Amino acid sequence: MTWFMARGNQTMVTEFLFSIFLHVHEGGLLFFIPLLIIYGFIIIGNLMIFIVIHLDMGLHTPMYFFISVLSFLEIWYSTTTIPKILFSLVSDQKTISLAGCLMQMYFFHSLGITEGCVLTVMAIDRYIAICHPLRYPTIMTSKLCIQLTAGSCFCGFLLVLPEIVWIATLPFCGSNEIQQIFCDFTPVLSLACTDTSLVVIADAIHVVEILASFLVIALSYIRIIMVILGMPSTEGRRKAFSTCAAHLAVFLLFFGSVAVMYLQFSATYSVFWDTVIAITFVILAPFLNPIIYSLRNKDMKDAIGRLFCHQKRAGGFGNSI
Repeated sequence: MTWFMARGNQTMVTEFLFSIFLHVHEGGLLFFIPLLIIYGFIIIGNLMIFIVIHLDMGLHTPMYFFISVLSFLEIWYSTTTIPKILFSLVSDQKTISLAGCLMQMYFFHSLGITEGCVLTVMAIDRYIAICHPLRYPTIMTSKLCIQLTAGSCFCGFLLVLPEIVWIATLPFCGSNEIQQIFCDFTPVLSLACTDTSLVVIADAIHVVEILASFLVIALSYIRIIMVILGMPSTEGRRKAFSTCAAHLAVFLLFFGSVAVMYLQFSATYSVFWDTVIAITFVILAPFLNPIIYSLRNKDMKDAIGRLFCHQKRAGGFGNSI
């Protein structure tokens, strides 16, 4: 396997090696099987939520529309990294091409930013529903929901593009070993054999974006909690809290992972803890999303039950014919 290409007096890197996987050797299968099961659950669980919401008329509301969008994003978000990790665990080829690495970084961060935008929109949706219930149907129309989703995607896929284009112009002529389980900005830029101080500007933009989303969501939920606590009905408070609890759990999980992984500032971790944090970030949030939104949601559980009952009746009718 050729990892380098001569250019002038320099040897340019054309492939990167995930050096972490060199240490698993025969034990890779022990990690492969549980990760494959988790990945299967992520795909099936999120796909089931997406299908059920779009088939069940009772779930055709803005809140569930955004949950279906989030589930759809989670499928592709986990697919940008986990299949390559699985392949590296059991294959002798633990490399990725420069173009493949750039594509993985682009879609991983684009989908992640889009998810953050959708979570922000979901917080605003809950704020309007609980704090301004009479105006909610006229504000959160189907057209606005689609526009907000399109805007989230546009923001996510546009913000990362300049940074990826810039990285694509950098020369990589030293080591080709990435100290991470997938391609990410910091480990890849550390291999560039030129000045990469411009990344500080991109980092500052991402920090502002993360903090802005966090602030909007936090303020929305603070106001929501204040309104809920002021409700005279105990049943009303319980129902409102149960509606927002799932959103709040996903919000804390997502932004907590982002903060630990990308808002480290001067903090540094060992390769082991960097890997643990990366696994948590890549796997835990997509894995828990179906559990939070299905097992902890009565409307969703009822809709799943109706779907399976309908399929059983349809199958029984077909057999009787």
